[in-house]
Amino acid sequence: MEGMEDEGPSSQGEPPHIEDVQLSAEELMYLESSAPLENACEYKEAVHKLTEGLLSHYLPGLQNSKRTLQELTQNQLILLDTLDQEVTKFRDCNSLLDLNSLFTEAKVYHNKLVNIRKEMILIHERTTKLKKRALKLQQHKQKEALEREHQREKELERERQLIAKPAKRT
Repeated sequence: MEGMEDEGPSSQGEPPHIEDVQLSAEELMYLESSAPLENACEYKEAVHKLTEGLLSHYLPGLQNSKRTLQELTQNQLILLDTLDQEVTKFRDCNSLLDLNSLFTEAKVYHNKLVNIRKEMILIHERTTKLKKRALKLQQHKQKEALEREHQREKELERERQLIAKPAKRT
């Protein structure tokens, strides 16, 4: 019996069945040689009952242990899935932080572009005003030059008129 207790369940995780527990040929020969034939049937029956008793004693505990291990394995798988989801969430959060920094950087560059555009508009307005002023100044200078030329012509005409003309003899 002690040898059977040490063996425990098979490596496949199933408890041993009564049919699986059989006496080896050496054990049968030992039983047959040490006792008369009528006792051999009693030995077999005793071994069979002891096996059933042993299995009935340990089998429910082993089945409960198997069921508990299956539940633990299932819970462990659920926990692993949950942990994987949490890791994914943390990765997403890190990528969101990266996105936030990119958006912040994009906002800074957008503000710089807006400022450059404003400066360009102001420069354009100033150059337009300067061109208009330069055109007005040029027109004013041309007008003044024309007036001076006209004034000079008037003076020349006046001087011509003031110059004495010899009278014609008739």
